[in-house]
Amino acid sequence: MAEPQESEKTSKIVSTNDVERVFARYDANGDGKISPSELADVLRALGSEVSDEELKAMMAELDSDGDGFVTLKEFAAFHRGLGGATGGGDGREGELKDAFAMYDLDRDGLISEKELHLVLKRLGEKCSVQDCSRMIRSVDSDGDGSVNFDEFKMMMANDGERKGSEVDTSPLPSPSSG
Repeated sequence: MAEPQESEKTSKIVSTNDVERVFARYDANGDGKISPSELADVLRALGSEVSDEELKAMMAELDSDGDGFVTLKEFAAFHRGLGGATGGGDGREGELKDAFAMYDLDRDGLISEKELHLVLKRLGEKCSVQDCSRMIRSVDSDGDGSVNFDEFKMMMANDGERKGSEVDTSPLPSPSSG
């Protein structure tokens, strides 16, 4: 029982640094807020073409104060909202599926270490394939070497339960829904 307990513990550990790092990747000009064009640029870099209508809908969901920009506080609140999703009653399941799809590049229902590495590289993260392998292992409850949607959903739910005060080993930075 020690192994599942360790895996469980590792998958729950999260830091606000993760959210801040992802936010900084979106905030290309470093002004402390994400504009619609910055959001669109990141989504394009991840291989997702979004229509103007989809972009407006994403911004509306992220931009809680309606000023046309997403602050770190709004981005973190949205991230916590995704993390707290465990069911599909309020549309959160769909948002999680969208987030999962950003990493599942070959659409096989699994996130491999190579897919994770490619996405993180596109986001400007500096990590090795070995780092990605460790991240995958930390949430891979069935031991198949990949993260399936259920494991991703559980990781995100655990992520949302943390206060962000522990060591930074959160596996998959969460891009905005797309």
